[in-house]
Amino acid sequence: MTEHKPISRSDYKIFYPISTRWMDNDIYGHVNNVTYYSYFDSAVNQYLIERGGLDIHNAPVVGYVVNSSCNYLSGIAYPEKIEAGLRVIKLGNSSVTYGVGIFREGEESACAFGDFIHVFVNRAENRSVPIPDQIRSALQELLITQ
Repeated sequence: MTEHKPISRSDYKIFYPISTRWMDNDIYGHVNNVTYYSYFDSAVNQYLIERGGLDIHNAPVVGYVVNSSCNYLSGIAYPEKIEAGLRVIKLGNSSVTYGVGIFREGEESACAFGDFIHVFVNRAENRSVPIPDQIRSALQELLITQ
């Protein structure tokens, strides 16, 4: 669980734009809670691909989500443009805990925030392994100190 509950842009190190989609809205007219996890997953993996050099199709080591949580502060809806902020809360030997915040484009306060934990595994053996050096280096760039 997040030790410090981040709610502002300054709590995050990098941002990725996301466009909400028609199908994201639920019957109540806002983005459904489960969709936020898709936003978290997309932002984290975009970072790993772009900055960590992760080859999602062929890499022998990949990250599996083992835990995630989300706190909802205010609703968003299609057709809003949003941004996902990322940070690393804890960097272990084979696992990483990300902090992810969802913001309306350009707004200072988060609409939602949560944690997202990856354990890195050897794809063929399905066993945890140390985080590859290139990915670890990229993750260290997002590491926050408290």
